[in-house]
Amino acid sequence: MYRFLLTPRWWGINVFVLLAIPFCIFMGSWQLSRFEDRVQDHRDATEQVTTDRHEAARPLKELLPVDKATSGRQATETGRYGRQLLVPDRRLDGKRGFYVLTLLRTDDGKALPVVRGWLPGSADASKAPAVPKGEVTVTGALQASETPGDNGVSAQGGLPDGQTAAISSASLVNLVPYDVYDAWVTLDKADAGMTAVPATAPADSGLDLKAFQNLGYTGEWFVFAGFVVFMWFRLLRREIEFARDAEMGLVAEEAKVTV
Repeated sequence: MYRFLLTPRWWGINVFVLLAIPFCIFMGSWQLSRFEDRVQDHRDATEQVTTDRHEAARPLKELLPVDKATSGRQATETGRYGRQLLVPDRRLDGKRGFYVLTLLRTDDGKALPVVRGWLPGSADASKAPAVPKGEVTVTGALQASETPGDNGVSAQGGLPDGQTAAISSASLVNLVPYDVYDAWVTLDKADAGMTAVPATAPADSGLDLKAFQNLGYTGEWFVFAGFVVFMWFRLLRREIEFARDAEMGLVAEEAKVTV
């Protein structure tokens, strides 16, 4: 009854199944490992943000350019505050509000964006505290320039004068007449009654869409492996049924349907 398994067609089917199942399992395991790596990156980045708060601050120039190793590190810089801007639609502890962003003019002529704090409600310049006068030294967590449209950062245009959607050097250079560092700092202690904005983990180190895509692909590959096994058993069962019917004379041997 099982002699059909020795036919060329079934040899081809069996070889395909024997190759397809390990391949699907390998690809599913690889995608799962990618998801687990991203989960570990997220944990490491979160722990790093907490650890960095207790480290001694280093001069800004020693930490540039910002990468995964320096993002969240304590940076310090001295200069004089220049133009102040508001960053609307920023949430903190589940509440809607805005950042108060002030550009610190340094001795080299470039400006460092400094988030001095967060205030609740709609962006309103009259709510923001006045810009400190004279030379100041700021200390806070170093952050990479934001990308509009990523990680909840608004890509909205046409904002009122004195507002910016993203804390990005590419955006800020269009608003001020001097060069801007490709980084920004959030103060450890907010100024004048504002709430300090906590540092965030660096990009590509969180449980973002890419991570859950890896998890989805994992499921797909394992489903493919199961589907291959299911189809093999279905073909085998159908072939056995035809063979039995042929032996009982219920169907001519040559009438068997090839699937």
